[in-house]
Amino acid sequence: MKKNSTVLVSLTLSDKARSMISQACENVEIRLGDWINDVGQTLPPSIMKGVDVLICEMPPENFDDFDQLKWVQLTSAGYSQIFDLPILERGIRVTNGRGNFDTPIAEWNIMMMLIWHRRMLDMLQNQKKHIWDNAAKFQQELRGSRVGFYGYGGIARQTARLAKAMGLEVWAMTPDGKTKKRDRVYCVEGTGDPEGTLPDRIFSLQQDKEFFGNLDYLIITSALTETTRGAIGEEQLRMLKPSAVLINPARAQMIDEQVYIKCLRENWIRGSSLDVHYAYPLPPEHPLWSMPNIIMTPHISGSVECPYFFDRVYDIFSQNLKRYCNGEPLINELSAEQIRGE
Repeated sequence: MKKNSTVLVSLTLSDKARSMISQACENVEIRLGDWINDVGQTLPPSIMKGVDVLICEMPPENFDDFDQLKWVQLTSAGYSQIFDLPILERGIRVTNGRGNFDTPIAEWNIMMMLIWHRRMLDMLQNQKKHIWDNAAKFQQELRGSRVGFYGYGGIARQTARLAKAMGLEVWAMTPDGKTKKRDRVYCVEGTGDPEGTLPDRIFSLQQDKEFFGNLDYLIITSALTETTRGAIGEEQLRMLKPSAVLINPARAQMIDEQVYIKCLRENWIRGSSLDVHYAYPLPPEHPLWSMPNIIMTPHISGSVECPYFFDRVYDIFSQNLKRYCNGEPLINELSAEQIRGE
């Protein structure tokens, strides 16, 4: 058991959050640093010395100035920001923010399916042009459609929960064709699929033709690693039905940029919704801006501006800090393979 810990918070710290941290572990020392949210930013070495625990969005550029760091709590579900750091070599543990954004991103996914299914883009154009058109194509039901998830983590599980309630058929693809009970993973009460029982069918990566070829909606929800980078290629996209819609709230790099542009330009599928991008911000001259078959949002499906973001961040952290100080297993802990980006 470790009762005395020094915590460095590289985030906004409210009085409520400070109280949660203090209550989680007795005799904890709390230090406050700048909020690092971009590559190249540093922290003063003087506040990094003697720190046991770091909670941050991104580790500072001068990470090596930590002399006794034992654990990093990331606010994000993604963790590519640690791939080049000496984490494993120094025996540092890492936990992430899985579960924080499941609810808002799931709602964004459902919204996108409804927009495409009820042809809202066309109806909005009709409104601008003062066209009255109540054709049958605008009156379709989403119920009965088939949605497939590439990856079945927290975002997929909460989207699946909402989709099943709406009468959709849910398919999921995982590396081994299995879903697992989620132990020691943060989940907002009453959300998600902790037992992994909601999908109607589960596919392995080797069953790609049957999976991709029979979907109305494909939602990418896998983490970006060196293994999954570019995993959805031209072969997989051409397996989709011409009427299918691709929705990506995960990471743009899951699909090669030029392949994605070609897919939309040549109308291999009906359309796509994208909340993650190949550049931040996406340059005004980028071809995706002018394509008629894409809906783009500026990485807002789940973000730090969500009203519950900090409540959930500090809920995850305070739960973990209590576990850390009591020598108990942490929630949302990354494996060595994940830390290596495998």
